[in-house]
Amino acid sequence: MKKTTFLGTVAAAAMVAGVAGAGTLDDIKAKGFLQCGVSTGLVGFAAADANGNWGGFDVAVCRAVAAAVLGDAQAVKFTPTTGKTRFTALASGEVDMLARNTTWTFTRDVDLKFTFVGVNYYDGQGFMAPKSLGVTSAKDLDGATICIQTGTTTELNLADYFRSNNISYEPVPVETNSEAQQQYLSGACDVLTTDASGLAATRATFEKPGDHVVLPEIISKEPLGPLVRHGDDNWADVVRWTLNALIAAEELGVTSANVSEMGMKAGNNPEINRLLGTEGGLGEKLGLSNDWAKNAIAAVGNYGEIFEKNIGENTPIGLSRGLNAQWTNGGLIYTPPFR
Repeated sequence: MKKTTFLGTVAAAAMVAGVAGAGTLDDIKAKGFLQCGVSTGLVGFAAADANGNWGGFDVAVCRAVAAAVLGDAQAVKFTPTTGKTRFTALASGEVDMLARNTTWTFTRDVDLKFTFVGVNYYDGQGFMAPKSLGVTSAKDLDGATICIQTGTTTELNLADYFRSNNISYEPVPVETNSEAQQQYLSGACDVLTTDASGLAATRATFEKPGDHVVLPEIISKEPLGPLVRHGDDNWADVVRWTLNALIAAEELGVTSANVSEMGMKAGNNPEINRLLGTEGGLGEKLGLSNDWAKNAIAAVGNYGEIFEKNIGENTPIGLSRGLNAQWTNGGLIYTPPFR
């Protein structure tokens, strides 16, 4: 689920970058929906149910943006993308934004000309193996076959880690998380590697998740977040500050249950008033209605609500907040002020 690109992908995306430049916000308003690039299916983050309805942690970001821009969280069309196809889809204008557990890197920002608007999940690359393999550390994997998604940062991280520890491995390339899961469960590879959150999401779908162990090593930094094309600062601001609104809402105690009441009239907290549009006119500065953030929070909840509903400790994914706790609780989740 992570992310470095091959030179061919870099070149292809760079060639089409800027095709759909400034004016994305106006285009979305005109067509009446947001086109959002997501993964091909990762339970808890982005997956379609039997009726084709998409849900998950990343999907909620797309729906929040649609609510902020169009007043309707359902006004989203989802485009499944692989590690290889996602960047071309964004650069060409096929999608308006990506919310696809994608790592913010120098090359993607500078060379591919994408704007990462923030981090919605701080992650790192890990390893999962069957308990029957009898390994307790990634350093025990000398000579192992490892399933790895192509077009991701996972590939270079893996090569660097094994080289620095003077051990060898045999890669088993896969295109999607579904393929990785099938190959791993069939025994085509000894080990599966990707973002630790992705490993937890994948293991939760197994018939016997307890038969598999996530090894203790985290071998990389993977700041995951939504991204848009360079060249349209207004659209980047809309997506950035919608994500920030979800984060600020949790910090300020604004929830999907109380946002409507709190947004009807100004209260004693000036930042809440500015966030919910009862003063300050922040929405107008984005080209949106002043209740844009209120609409987003009402539709999907605040950051904490989204986390707990989709991937939190009481879900099959079972992730603790960890680094993704609010800064006031020892985590890294933090928003600039709404002022």
